[in-house]
Amino acid sequence: MAKRTASSVLVALCLLVLVATDAEARHPRLVPAAFVFGDSTVDVGNNNNLNVTAAARANYPHYGIDFPGSPKPTGRFSNGFNTADLLARGLGFKMSPPAYHSLSEKALKSQMYKGINFASGGSGLANGTGKSLFGEVISMSKQLEHFSGVVECMVQLLGQKKTASLLGRSIFFISTGSNDMFEYSASPGDDIEFLGAMVAAYKEYILALYDMGARKFSVISIPPLGCIPSQRLRRLSQLGTPGCFDPLNDLSLRSYPMLAGMLKELSYDLPDMAYSLANAYAMVTFVFENPRTDAWSFTNLEAACCGGGPFGAAFACNETAPVCDNRDDYLFWDANHPSQAVSAIAAQTIFAGNLSFVYPVNVRELAML
Repeated sequence: MAKRTASSVLVALCLLVLVATDAEARHPRLVPAAFVFGDSTVDVGNNNNLNVTAAARANYPHYGIDFPGSPKPTGRFSNGFNTADLLARGLGFKMSPPAYHSLSEKALKSQMYKGINFASGGSGLANGTGKSLFGEVISMSKQLEHFSGVVECMVQLLGQKKTASLLGRSIFFISTGSNDMFEYSASPGDDIEFLGAMVAAYKEYILALYDMGARKFSVISIPPLGCIPSQRLRRLSQLGTPGCFDPLNDLSLRSYPMLAGMLKELSYDLPDMAYSLANAYAMVTFVFENPRTDAWSFTNLEAACCGGGPFGAAFACNETAPVCDNRDDYLFWDANHPSQAVSAIAAQTIFAGNLSFVYPVNVRELAML
């Protein structure tokens, strides 16, 4: 694990300024558009009106309790902004582009030139991930179908050449795979076979996006899932001891080099493809090992801020759940998701961090290519 450096603290301090800065004071956009794909870590409300369980929605209190401007539950699985919002801010946008399912046909036609968020809480790389647990979540394949329709609309209105130029200069954020791991860990089999299938699916989606015009990919790898509150409770229930659920952490750790290898290989094979891979496992581990720095101070690394029971994970985060007052002191907002404070650190590290956490370039450098 990389040691804490002055530069990493400076990056985090810059982030705090980035989050607090008024919209009018943001720097010019570095890219024409941002398109977001994945799961609840980057969903901004696509699941709000779908036939899904409450666990796959976040459009009710106490979600959004710290949402800037007017606290409200927007469908983000956070107390405020999520990682997609904060990465978009780094690129010069006000926040994440809006959810695809929130847009009317007219609004979609005006928004598509600036970006759209297709992510769906509970979804995964496999088409069936999340379906039995949550209901009508939007798989990655379906998210790409939606994007394909947007591209067709662009071509009709802009023409092929201008559409290719816009998409080639835009950033494509992807954060997915955690839900596939959760479901696999409930009934494990051959780990190598599972991880290989995950990475193969990831490859197919990136190839499909490339074929539709994407060239710049920001990919967020899987964090140490075994250390989130729900999995700490799982270990306590199964083993009777506190700590992280090690089998999930092992899968998360082993997935990173496989994902890195796949992206590197694709960048050799696909003309003009560029990528930035965030090592979420290393980033979260760094915060665990350095909970208090000049830039942040986390006093609770294990429990959810919103929720009840052991680790705040036995009872759901909803309008009846207790909520901590000092939310910036908590690593986790609910049983499965980071607080806005942690998303802020992650986003700025992904945007401007060094090779310890993002490879081969960070998102700011990716945008300038």
